Amino acid sequence: MEGALDSPDYEVAVAELLGSVLANANDRDAAAIQAHLGSIKQAIEKEVDGFVDLLFGGSVSKKTYVSGLSDVDALVVINESSLAAADPAQVVAYIVGRLRERLPNTVVEPDGFAITVRYADGVVQLVPVKRRGEDYLLPSADSSTWSRVRPRAFTDALTAVNQAQNGKVVPTVKLAKIALGGMPEDRRPSGYHVEALAVEVFSNYAGPTSPKAMVTHFFAEASKRVLTPIGDRTGQSRQVDEKLGASGSLERQILSDVLGRIGRRLQNADGAQDVEQWKRVLGVET
Repeated sequence: MEGALDSPDYEVAVAELLGSVLANANDRDAAAIQAHLGSIKQAIEKEVDGFVDLLFGGSVSKKTYVSGLSDVDALVVINESSLAAADPAQVVAYIVGRLRERLPNTVVEPDGFAITVRYADGVVQLVPVKRRGEDYLLPSADSSTWSRVRPRAFTDALTAVNQAQNGKVVPTVKLAKIALGGMPEDRRPSGYHVEALAVEVFSNYAGPTSPKAMVTHFFAEASKRVLTPIGDRTGQSRQVDEKLGASGSLERQILSDVLGRIGRRLQNADGAQDVEQWKRVLGVET
């Protein structure tokens, strides 16, 4: 069979393949992201007194960023600016206006209480917040008031699970995002949802910690776990995946099938000891 190898050679070849895929994922253009955020900060501060801070709250802070498959989330901390006296809707409107003025060739659009900036090389999502001690106040769902959230609560949970598994969960999340990258956007979980599924799947995991074993286990178990909602540790919403509806909804069943199919493809590749099948799942050109 094409791509099939003897067992020792197969294990080595898959390990090398996954290592190469992860190395490429880690080689993102950090300078470009920093340049985008610098332009965003300058635009927001243009007509306000004081200054704003940008705090990473997404895949960058959790080290699960995959170029083209992850959004860069930044919390816009407005405490030290004249925006602090405004309500959330006014803050969002101000930020959208300034960014559209500064970035006329870039799509800038409000998304509820967030602002999405679509660059050619990635998406930056901004959420205005107020710092309150160790917590933050986030706009309510209707952007009328500020409500308390804990943006680092989920990052801390993912970090704890990653450490318990000898640092192997974060690379597994990256591989899962890459494998899902070939799916239509409306047929794959968000980056945050993938991370939340990983916390659930690996919290009590006691199996092998090789990338091959863990990414195969992730898809097998995530296809089952996705059928029920996952609570949002940050307090930003009731559930990480509330857009999918109640337990067992059609949307959840569709996503379960997507995850399950990838899991079966990996298991079949392993059974056949076929490296080429792994490459196809991960979108690696041969």
